Amino acid sequence: MNKRIVILGAGESGIGTAILAHKHGYDVFISDSGIIKDVYKKEIELLGFEYEECQHTAEKIFTATVVMKSPGISDTMPIIQELKSLNIPVISEIEFASLFVNPDAKIIAITGSNGKTTTASMIYQMFVNDNRNVALGGNIGNSFARIVAIGTFDYYVLEISSFQLDGCYTFRPHVAIILNITPDHLDRYNYQFSNYVASKFRITMNQTEKDYLIYCMDDEATIAYLATHKTKAQLLSFTNTPNVTATAYIKDNILHFNNHKPFTMSIFDLSLRGQHNYYNNMAAGIAGNFMELRKDAIRDAMANFVNIEHRLEFVANVGGIEFINDSKATNINSAWYALDTMKKPIVWVAGGHDKGAEFEVLQPLVRNKVKAIVCLGIDNRKIHEAYSNLVDVIINTDNAKDCVEMAYRLARSGDVVLLSPACASFDLFKNYEDRGSQFKYFVQQL
Repeated sequence: MNKRIVILGAGESGIGTAILAHKHGYDVFISDSGIIKDVYKKEIELLGFEYEECQHTAEKIFTATVVMKSPGISDTMPIIQELKSLNIPVISEIEFASLFVNPDAKIIAITGSNGKTTTASMIYQMFVNDNRNVALGGNIGNSFARIVAIGTFDYYVLEISSFQLDGCYTFRPHVAIILNITPDHLDRYNYQFSNYVASKFRITMNQTEKDYLIYCMDDEATIAYLATHKTKAQLLSFTNTPNVTATAYIKDNILHFNNHKPFTMSIFDLSLRGQHNYYNNMAAGIAGNFMELRKDAIRDAMANFVNIEHRLEFVANVGGIEFINDSKATNINSAWYALDTMKKPIVWVAGGHDKGAEFEVLQPLVRNKVKAIVCLGIDNRKIHEAYSNLVDVIINTDNAKDCVEMAYRLARSGDVVLLSPACASFDLFKNYEDRGSQFKYFVQQL
């Protein structure tokens, strides 16, 4: 039987899937409802794949034996609903790539509302330090499918979003990590937090007694779900309390890693500080420990890890005013961490595409730390409603240049201008990287 894969969405996951599918004898057709970026279009044309852009042609799509849907495409889209009514499988790139991984290879998969990129990158560095044959990808860098297509690895460290997990059915990581679950992307989950939680837990649905699930004992949503939904995986936990029953815990400023090969590390030796980063370090350390990595390889990664761009990234000090780029904070919980971390009076740059966020959660921090808010978005009503009684100055802007200049005028020496939007970027920018890069550019212009 002729195998025909239709790929909806010509981004990194789509092109990676096309390359992998072609390698395994599939007839490939790529369809994107928008304009395909030049970098991907050149790759498509170089490889000779049939494609279309700015449309979805039904007669070409409905001949598929399987469809790979890019993460940004909602299940509620009419074309997806019609595919499902025709019983044509619609899967994610993560699911498709996993079908072609060497059975002896080990997958370490990380999900959560916040901290995925940091934790995945840190675990990858631990494997590199231990001279393992490892690849890093998924929702970070190269797609899982591209990595599987171009090389053979013993270990795959994957950052995975809930959207990617929604299209997984047989995917089975040896080590699964759920860092935390806080309200995010609720517009994709019928505004039901329970649906979002269930999506995250798809990461463990195919695990067996030989696999591990690493989770946070302090995360209410995670604990509540585990109380009523069992997993076959061995449970490994971490907490910021001195709970000796946990796999990793903090006591007297020391990270303690229990079980397997116990070791400790002072929080003052970590390159990344702050409570959220202690959680990330513990999750990464547990994974490295149970994957039999050398303790020195684990410690070195945690001691020398360099934070990722657009995540609490120092940009510049201008006239005594510190500028911080936290554009990757696209939800309330990420912004909470950023605001909580700041020790100086804050001019907060917030706003963007609302994903169903409850801004009221941040009111205590705003009341105590924020002196002014500069909104960077098209519709800023919810921010005004949540904080107008707490902050004297809330100003609307709709571009990065005006935003930076206004924040600079409002700040004084000793203040910090914090871009931590708590929202997606798609109303004004291509993505959060574009938003962060423009912010940094105009800060440098000051």
